[in-house]
Amino acid sequence: MSELIVMLTHNDVTVKDAQEVFESCADLPVKYWGFKDHGLEPAAMKKLVDTMKAAGKTTFLEVVSYTEEECMRGAKLGVECGFDYLLGTLYFDSVYEYVKTTSMKYCPFVGRVSQTPSILEGTVEEMLAQEADFAAKGIYGTDLLGYRYTGANVNEFCKEFVAKAKHPVCLAGSIGSDERVAIVKEMNPWTFTMGSALFSKNFVKEGTFRENLEYVIGLL
Repeated sequence: MSELIVMLTHNDVTVKDAQEVFESCADLPVKYWGFKDHGLEPAAMKKLVDTMKAAGKTTFLEVVSYTEEECMRGAKLGVECGFDYLLGTLYFDSVYEYVKTTSMKYCPFVGRVSQTPSILEGTVEEMLAQEADFAAKGIYGTDLLGYRYTGANVNEFCKEFVAKAKHPVCLAGSIGSDERVAIVKEMNPWTFTMGSALFSKNFVKEGTFRENLEYVIGLL
């Protein structure tokens, strides 16, 4: 069954009160938590990761960067803060060679990812070939920005990639409605992320972040 990764991010930036938001929800039955490499100072990031781990959570850093230098910076930040998983970055051999020397697991983007907010371009065949190459290298999994895809038939595209991928797939970005959660459940990726939809109160219009998260947990 797919696992939800709660991202303490809004509009692709970690929220300033991420520590307080997490602490208000730490008792909920969600194992996976994460945030982006922008929005908090490194010391605050490490404190939040430590708090999450003390609460028994598994931690994810998502890095949306496109240059080798920035991707490496994100990977090193992930290690320094003690994250369990690195999501994102465009794939570079140098980043993977570094991550291999650590205990952090790596799930780079597949496809052609660009712009802010990110968009995903390419064909499913190209991305599956890329994913197979990652799998052959021993990379843990992939980060698929499925609902940022610019092509047609987005749901079918996501379903095909998830079904044919050789290693775990994290489906990331723009999952923010009952209907889309139901579709994602059906395609059954390893994990999927949700952040902005909870802060924007997509599910419980007058509710708190916690109440929106409780609603989503009820859908799973």
